[in-house]
Amino acid sequence: MELQFEWDQVTAFVRQPDGSLFSWFERFRCFHHLLYRIVNRAEADLTLKFDGKEIQLQINESLLKRFEDEGIVKQVFPLHDEKKRKQLLKNWALNWFDFTSQPVDEIYLYYGTKIATYFSFLGMYTRWLFFPAALGLALQLIDFGSMQLVVLPAFFIFIISWAVFFIQFWKRKNSTLLARWGINCSLSEYKALDTERSSSNRVHADHEKNFDANKPIEKKILQRDEWLGLLLRIRNNTIVALAIICLQLPFELAYAHLYEITESYILKLLLTAVYLLAIQYYTQIGGKMSVILIKYENNQGEESSAASLVYKVFGLYFMQSYIGLFYHALLHRNLTTLREVLIQRLIVSQVLENLIENAYPYLKYSYKKYKAVHKKKHEKGSSVGKTIRLATRVEKEYLKPSYTACIGKELEDGLFDDYLELALQFGMIMMFACAFPLVFCFAIVNNITEIRTDALKLLVMLQRPVPRTSATIGAWLNIFQFLIVTAICTNCVLLVCLYDQEGKWRIEPGLAAILIMEHVLLLIKFGFSHFVPEEPAWVKANRVRNVVQARDMYSKQLLRSISNLEMKRN
Repeated sequence: MELQFEWDQVTAFVRQPDGSLFSWFERFRCFHHLLYRIVNRAEADLTLKFDGKEIQLQINESLLKRFEDEGIVKQVFPLHDEKKRKQLLKNWALNWFDFTSQPVDEIYLYYGTKIATYFSFLGMYTRWLFFPAALGLALQLIDFGSMQLVVLPAFFIFIISWAVFFIQFWKRKNSTLLARWGINCSLSEYKALDTERSSSNRVHADHEKNFDANKPIEKKILQRDEWLGLLLRIRNNTIVALAIICLQLPFELAYAHLYEITESYILKLLLTAVYLLAIQYYTQIGGKMSVILIKYENNQGEESSAASLVYKVFGLYFMQSYIGLFYHALLHRNLTTLREVLIQRLIVSQVLENLIENAYPYLKYSYKKYKAVHKKKHEKGSSVGKTIRLATRVEKEYLKPSYTACIGKELEDGLFDDYLELALQFGMIMMFACAFPLVFCFAIVNNITEIRTDALKLLVMLQRPVPRTSATIGAWLNIFQFLIVTAICTNCVLLVCLYDQEGKWRIEPGLAAILIMEHVLLLIKFGFSHFVPEEPAWVKANRVRNVVQARDMYSKQLLRSISNLEMKRN
């Protein structure tokens, strides 16, 4: 409902965790509207002069947009609030003693819903990892002997149950966050509203006034758009799948085979380094091609386009990250090599990625700063000994890189890369849990570091990101659920191929028992998903109370307006 604000009914309106009426996203939208709505209200075009150059401002054209097109205004972006930034540095980024504890509400108030949701998910995921990590450490340190055949399947059942409950309890936590941040609808309703909003934006302004979904012509238009969009997505997904099978799969298998036959450990490291450089280049090309394909899809709004991009790019990275592991585990059945590759991917690769992820913005900023200072020296004709500094904080922050993804920056922000990294790690620790139970400990160490390094990157090295509305993890939730199902299949195959004393795997002690366990775990996956409610009872009650309160206020406003009309008539 859209209600007129009244101070005496202030409790009926949305209040943020700090007691304010508007969220950071809402305030930013207000600023953005005020700046870009400075338009030419005259009845004719205006001629503006700047730096000896004439600029034509057309009727109803935005002044700021015109300045951006002419290069007079370089960029419009939100500044960091120094007081709050330093407070977050102290309580969040540099607070290593709390491990997974984070001031989520403060992050929400400073960065908006989407970034706060990511860090809330990362923190909860890391906390939950302590349970399988403790059990995996025990399995690694204790020799169970002949009982290993029973212990590993039990560990596997625990891991799958853990993952299912983690996803369900995350949905509950996500619903709690929505309620706490004043988004008074359930998780499913939020997704439906977002889809509906995206669909409504697709209707052209000139057609919107006379649009009627009940008319046969409009129905045909909607049906045509729906099926055309579906066919375009199928075509693009087929192109991506063929590219993966025909181009990426042979490359990945060739690398895995060379790694298998190479005996020297130094050569293996060199081979891995060359492979990582080559595959990063390849996947970036694939990602950019996916962005181009998405532009020709009939997607319903930005969120739908972002979800389509997530699925396509994850397919590329899925093949890159896991095909070599499947090769060592299933074709050669080499457990030692499989563990080596897992350690390399989880420690070496992720450490290098974190270093590059944080070093690149700093180097980019330092280079831009050096160029700006050098330009000022040249303009002012300063002597070599005189120090030239940037004049304002705005100028310094402008030189910092923006928070964008390595691909598809027009569709997604930098969270694309962060979620992708988490999803790839989750798949790695889940799909090969039985081969290397200690892998969960490495994941914990990486995630604790990830929380702090990502926070430092946002607070120190990058511009303050533009806030986004999405308060769910979106398509990434479907990917995490897909990885759980895949993990059931891969771990069952690993359990079929049990490691013996001679260094070879044999298909014992019972294929039938493993297949039965696989079906039971699939039943657990899809059964337990409905066992835990998606939102707590207090969230439902709070939502109903807010709806009733809003309706009461609407009734009062309606009655007041009716009585005012009657008084005017009398």
